[in-house]
Amino acid sequence: MAPRRIIIDTDPGVDDVLAMLLALTASPEEVEVLMLSLTFGNIDVQSCLKNVVSMFHVIGRELEWRRDNGKPEGFEALKRTKPLVAVGADQPLEDQLMMADYFHGADGLQGIHETHPHLTPDQTWDTLFKPPPPSTSSINPSATATVITSSSLFTPSHLPAHKEILRLLSENPPETITIVAIGPLTNLALAASADPETFLRVKEVVVMGGTIDTAGNVQSQSPGAHQAKHPGWQITPVAEFNTFADSVASARVFALTSPDPSSTMPPPPPPSTHERHPPFLPAYPPKLSKTLPLTLFPLDVTTTHWLARDVFEATVQPLLDKGSPLAEWVHAFVHQTFLKQTHLHEGPEGLSMHDPLTIWYILTGHLSSWTASPSSPEDIRIETSGQWTRGMSVTDRRSRRRPTGEESGEQEVQGDTDGWLARSRGNRVRRIVGTPGEKDFGAWLCARIFGAEGPGGEEGVGLLGVASSIAWQVGWGMLGV
Repeated sequence: MAPRRIIIDTDPGVDDVLAMLLALTASPEEVEVLMLSLTFGNIDVQSCLKNVVSMFHVIGRELEWRRDNGKPEGFEALKRTKPLVAVGADQPLEDQLMMADYFHGADGLQGIHETHPHLTPDQTWDTLFKPPPPSTSSINPSATATVITSSSLFTPSHLPAHKEILRLLSENPPETITIVAIGPLTNLALAASADPETFLRVKEVVVMGGTIDTAGNVQSQSPGAHQAKHPGWQITPVAEFNTFADSVASARVFALTSPDPSSTMPPPPPPSTHERHPPFLPAYPPKLSKTLPLTLFPLDVTTTHWLARDVFEATVQPLLDKGSPLAEWVHAFVHQTFLKQTHLHEGPEGLSMHDPLTIWYILTGHLSSWTASPSSPEDIRIETSGQWTRGMSVTDRRSRRRPTGEESGEQEVQGDTDGWLARSRGNRVRRIVGTPGEKDFGAWLCARIFGAEGPGGEEGVGLLGVASSIAWQVGWGMLGV
């Protein structure tokens, strides 16, 4: 089976980094990571970039540590394909900027750059993402050497992320690249607006976002904090963060799944009262060659896939004791996130692995245990203008059904003014409801990222009793270690 070729569009906070590590530690037969496309979201986009560059810096140190200690290096997918890193949107299309730094920390990784500065590369890396100056005579040679070393595992881009997305899609055969979107969909919306037909060359867009029957996860750090900064800005109990952070972008991307995108596009914005605002994107052309294949991972399915604290500690502590740079880096921000989660919420100690679940799907999507909702593809629309419901995933919950076949033809259903029952209107979203297993995902994730061995191996024996069934199903033999 050919590897899945993917672009990861991300706003690197805690679980985003775990998702990227899961992809980069895969085998080259499973996945080829072409690009990491960065967007604002959990934090500002420049902090996202710093986290990604730091991740590659730590991976480089980890590879060296494993070689020096006679351990298999792993990271085979990364060694086969050096991914592009491109910086994208720094603000939403129309909504006011919101970030989740209250949960992920101001830098997205619980202050890792201050608490563990020895695991953060020198700031000279920022020159990688700027066009080279006309003359290089004034560049410090030692700084240049540091920059080159830092970028040995990735290729920096000088283009905006949405332009790199379009370039990759145009230069490769149609339906060979999948986009995994685990942050706000601003970069995707910009790419789709700039060149809809090129964007529709994508094989599939896999989105972590939205919530159907589960409560939302949008909240402010303290009551009224964001409202004071952004007058009139409301926090909603019914939206997931990614769709809330740029509801207009989400609505525009979802609209491409419709036979008639205009039927679910967000309404035109009211006249702006601000002196500055981003340019509003135009409508899509009236006729497009195809609809967008979009697979959705809402909170309903991601929330129940946990990384338990005891499983994480059992995996990482032996590696910490031996001096693994990757274990030290990841433990620093995941441990702090466990503490914050315990402070904010009562219940078992664990973290929902929202973003890594999408990568698990990329690696094992051929398994029949991945199931979509019985009503898929569903007409799921994103609310963009509600006072209390911005970012809400809206479905028709009335006891009605869409006519099929000759039963409806192209005729409108009487009284269905918004097209919820029309064959030619409304979105068509494939919503995932079933996975290979909830209970054991966290243990499998740890084993993949940190190179724990299978049953009987030296490392990770304690956690394998928890994960043995699912680990063997999806293949301990594919760990590459």
